[in-house]
Amino acid sequence: MLDKMLGIKYPIIQGGMANIATGKFAAAVSNAGGLGLIASGGLNAEGIEKEIYEARKATDKPFGVNLMLLNPDADNIAELLKRERIEVITTGAGMPGKYMDGWKEAGSKVIPVVASTALARRVEKQGADAVIAEGGESGGHVGDMTTMALVPQVIESVDIPVIAAGGIASGKQFAAALMLGACGIQIGTCLLVSEECPIHVNYKNAIIKAKDNSTTVTGRSLDAPVRIIKNKMAREYIKLEREAADREALEQITLGSLRKAVFDGDIDGGSLMAGQVCGQLNEIRPVKVILDEMYEDAKKALAAASGLLG
Repeated sequence: MLDKMLGIKYPIIQGGMANIATGKFAAAVSNAGGLGLIASGGLNAEGIEKEIYEARKATDKPFGVNLMLLNPDADNIAELLKRERIEVITTGAGMPGKYMDGWKEAGSKVIPVVASTALARRVEKQGADAVIAEGGESGGHVGDMTTMALVPQVIESVDIPVIAAGGIASGKQFAAALMLGACGIQIGTCLLVSEECPIHVNYKNAIIKAKDNSTTVTGRSLDAPVRIIKNKMAREYIKLEREAADREALEQITLGSLRKAVFDGDIDGGSLMAGQVCGQLNEIRPVKVILDEMYEDAKKALAAASGLLG
């Protein structure tokens, strides 16, 4: 199981959410029994170094860093992670192969996020220790396949452990991921409504008010799909996409929109990234309560499932 592999209490990883997953937040998740991640989105190597320092001040538990490989400072960040001997490195938006040897020499476990079996096989050949198979139910940048379809196919295609992500916010969904063969889970949206999450309270309340059909996907016309909560900005963006607007016009709408949501609490013009599970979430709670309940409910669900087929 993932908990044994990473030396953590629960087989749960916190998603590396840009502008949200700070060192302090990662430490809170690690202290609660999961694996906290620091996000590299929007930061250069110097900024990430500061967040690593903050995390180490706040926890003596393992934590990791998520490197978006499209980050303009990716080479310097990769070298920093090697120098700092970060326990776990997750990656997205590219292939981590050129950094793999250095990270492995430093003792890091490397776990790329994948949205297809082809990507899973490629990163396995590059030396990945495990993969995170993330379905399109998740918030933020998404792929086409659902978690239910993606996870078992990735498991069949590789010989390394597979972690399930996308559409997981309860113990029953956690248990379902394990039944599919995953060794653990990665979660994001349900942690946005934790007390420790640093997003604006307006953003948290928008998630709590959301229903099952409250999210939409923008950016498909640019091959950069992003799942967000429907709001004024999303409706305007989708209208322009239907009118075949060019990239420049579309990017003008989303420029700085995530920061507007996270820091300013702009629920009309901000990009309120959230997964389809937002309709399940109805209160703000401590991270520890969220993780403890999810784990205990998963155990109950697995025990109950043993007798379903007689």
